[in-house]
Amino acid sequence: MRWRYRETVLALVTLAFFVTMVGRLAISPVVPEITAEFEVSNAFVGAALTGMWLTYAFAQFPSGLLADRYGERPIILVSVGGTGLTAILVVTAPSFGVFFLGTVSLGVMAGLHYSVATTLLSRTYDDNLGTAVGIHNSGAPIAGLVTPVVVSWAAIRYGWRPAVAITALVAIPATLLFARYVHPTEPQRPDQRVRDRLEPGAMVELLSRPKIAFTAVIALVADFTWQGLASFLPTFFAAHRGHSATLAGVAFAAYFVVQGILQVWVGSLADRYGRDRAIALCFGTSILGLAFLVGVPGPAGLVAGILLLGLGMGWGAAVFPRFMDNLSADEQGAGFGLVRTVYMIVASSGSVVVGLLADLYGWAVSFGALIGLLGLVLVLVLVNLRFDLGY
Repeated sequence: MRWRYRETVLALVTLAFFVTMVGRLAISPVVPEITAEFEVSNAFVGAALTGMWLTYAFAQFPSGLLADRYGERPIILVSVGGTGLTAILVVTAPSFGVFFLGTVSLGVMAGLHYSVATTLLSRTYDDNLGTAVGIHNSGAPIAGLVTPVVVSWAAIRYGWRPAVAITALVAIPATLLFARYVHPTEPQRPDQRVRDRLEPGAMVELLSRPKIAFTAVIALVADFTWQGLASFLPTFFAAHRGHSATLAGVAFAAYFVVQGILQVWVGSLADRYGRDRAIALCFGTSILGLAFLVGVPGPAGLVAGILLLGLGMGWGAAVFPRFMDNLSADEQGAGFGLVRTVYMIVASSGSVVVGLLADLYGWAVSFGALIGLLGLVLVLVLVNLRFDLGY
């Protein structure tokens, strides 16, 4: 197949997403070292990570508004470069307070990317959007493959600060490549001021549309689960399953490898058989995967759990196109950013809730709560699919 400009765009937005995900994942493998150095609990570090996800969520809507005014390209450049700069603040923090500030600032910069990149893909790809989104989303699991292994190795050898600094190292070439090869796009609303778009009535109307609201509920629970796992899955492997730090890092990486490979397949299924069928598959396999990891000891439980959970956490390739299907072309930038901000504000509590439940009741109860949430939404999706309720 001849390489086209749209493949260049897809490759570079995927690389940009990889960088922003490295920044957010680099902290998770070194949580024990951070808690030891700053003498804080898992819940405190979880609160910092929740702050990062919360600011990541808040950045979604403004990023869409800014892209509508100035085009997608400059917003993505600011996101990738800013992620590298704020990572430097994290690794130079002399106290937990500064670490907290750096972590939440990193969330702001990283949060400018996703909604804008998805809108850019929807403007670039007339068909097969689910597959394109799946490939773009693979930037996250690729980061999940590389980051835990590299960060864990570097932390053992050099300490957690140099290990987390890899974010700045990967941000520089990604920023330069995107600036060089991605062309500016025509803004959707270049003459309309951002503050003129902040009309509460219009925002409420969009969010209250049945299909948008239902998709937001699906995304909220899925993202709540994903964030809790991204923050504490390596710790779970070590504390609950008794694996070494090295094996925990490898298992975490394997989870992201599976997610990266199968996410493209999820997007293809969503394009071919419908968004809801693919979503139901993802939620069902996530439940089974968590059950295997919590309740089945030994290699069989670990392998089966990682495979099933990795498939299930590829839900974005089906859920995000479901949003786009129900937004008009001139709504997709700010509209998709708005719904992501709203559901991710709540979902950002995944890190602190999972960490707090683990501190209070243990990892089995903490992950069991995730199974319950996923099961509830799976039932709702299946009922809507079976009876064609129009949500």
